[in-house]
Amino acid sequence: MKRMAVVLAAGQGKRMKSKLYKVLHPVCGKPMVGHVLDTVKATGCQRTVVVVGHGAEKVKAYVGQNAEYVLQETQLGTGHAVKQAKDLLGGETGTTVVICGDTPLVTAETLEGLMALHEGQNAAATVLTAVMEQPAGYGRIIRGKDGGVLKIVEQKDCSPEEAAVNEINTGTYCFDNAKLFAALEKVTNSNNQQEYYLTDVIGILRAQGDIVLGYQAHDAAESIGVNDRLALSEAEGLMRQRINRQHMLNGVTIIDPASTYIAADVIIGADTTLYPGTTLKGKTVIGEDCIIGPSSEIEDCVVMDGAEVKHSVLNQAQVGARTSVGPFAYLRPGAVLGEEVKIGDFVEIKNASIGDGSKVSHLSYVGDATVGKNVNVGCGAITVNYDGYNKSRTEIGDDAFIGSNVNLVAPVTVGKGAFVVAGSTITRSVSENDLAIARVRQENKPGYAEKIRARAKAKKG
Repeated sequence: MKRMAVVLAAGQGKRMKSKLYKVLHPVCGKPMVGHVLDTVKATGCQRTVVVVGHGAEKVKAYVGQNAEYVLQETQLGTGHAVKQAKDLLGGETGTTVVICGDTPLVTAETLEGLMALHEGQNAAATVLTAVMEQPAGYGRIIRGKDGGVLKIVEQKDCSPEEAAVNEINTGTYCFDNAKLFAALEKVTNSNNQQEYYLTDVIGILRAQGDIVLGYQAHDAAESIGVNDRLALSEAEGLMRQRINRQHMLNGVTIIDPASTYIAADVIIGADTTLYPGTTLKGKTVIGEDCIIGPSSEIEDCVVMDGAEVKHSVLNQAQVGARTSVGPFAYLRPGAVLGEEVKIGDFVEIKNASIGDGSKVSHLSYVGDATVGKNVNVGCGAITVNYDGYNKSRTEIGDDAFIGSNVNLVAPVTVGKGAFVVAGSTITRSVSENDLAIARVRQENKPGYAEKIRARAKAKKG
């Protein structure tokens, strides 16, 4: 049976009080509509239509070719929004899920359960429901003696008996596609808001004798729709708990989950330990047996097996196996570290590769450079890569030694096995196995320090 989805993403979200359109607000590093689309995709939907309105171009720019689009120019209710997809989906047969783009916590497992029940019972519609201790504000699910859904009653229309029901409508539905679009033709806007409600389809289908079911989510948190910053914070917290829990079940040790932030698309290998204050963002991949943190931020990076990163910031970098980074290091975009490399305190690497076994241990900057294997870069050494107009590269061969406080003025090459003496400013290339020294010969002037002090005191006085 063909599966399709309609994702409602046309609302501006005025209660968010934001220039960013509601469905693009991130939860654990990914826009809410991104979570929803991933969930829909995981259930095998072959076509997905996103209903856009406010911020249509920005929503399309994010989603790209992962969906088809229809425009709801004027927001006239959920039924009106779904009806906009008729030209694309109206002629299809199969199952259509309707889900809001601001419900990032709905899981693929729950959606699969909803669809399986719907298809197994040949239902015309199946409503995703949840049981809430405090259901105020939600539409209530009124079931018949057969367990099917008789109707959905909004809070303001509830009788005292209906208001006591704690099973609520989550706003996610499964429909027989043909019956959905046929019923939408019968929906009217005869209500106080003068809007076309998707919930009216349930009553229409029930009245014509079709099967309407309810599938209860195991976790009521999945029903959260994000309409303001408070709900966004709540969704963020719940998603973080879910993500951290899954990583721990997969063999990752998280010392303090409450202080550990892992974005939705991060991958972490077994037997890796995350210390407090760790933030993993974007498409980061962490290997097995790593030690990350404390207080490290890693975004869009690959960290190989057995590496260690502590008190450091990494962005779009690659860290080789058994390499150590930090404390207080900064790996900028384009940094590629080989295996068993040591990057120490207050070292910055940018657009540079560091070969296996090399060390940049203290207070150094290596930018726009290629550093070979088993190279030692001394404390305070820097590659001078920018002349105010252009960036130039530095090449350092295998087994070279760069002394402390050396300036390598690019473009320059230091050959294999070469030795650059501490304090040198190198402006010409150094051949293989040569020793380079570029500093003024030291001269000591006996007793001259007293003259300097006397001159300074006289000037001060």
